[in-house]
Amino acid sequence: MNLAAHIPGEPHLFGWYLGFAIAFAIIVVIVVEVQAILMLARKIGTQAQSAIEGLEQIFTNTTPLADLQTTVNHARAIVEGMLGVRKGLGG
Repeated sequence: MNLAAHIPGEPHLFGWYLGFAIAFAIIVVIVVEVQAILMLARKIGTQAQSAIEGLEQIFTNTTPLADLQTTVNHARAIVEGMLGVRKGLGG
C-alpha cells in the first residue's frame, strides 16, 4: 500500500495528514513537558514552604541570643567586683 499515491481527480492530502500528525505529536510532547515542569514547580514550592517554616522556627529559637552580650557584660561586672573585693580583703 502506497500512502503517498495520488488518485487522479482527487485532491492530494497526504502532506496535510502528515503535517497534522507531526503537529499533534509535537503538541503532545510540549504538553507532557509543561506538565512535568509544573509538577516540579509544585514540589519546589512545597519544599520552599517547609524551609520557610524551619527558618521561622530557627529565628524564634535564636532571638534570645541577641541578649547574650548583656549577660556577658553583667557577668564581667560581677567578676570585676569580686576581684575588687578579693583585693580589698588582701587576697
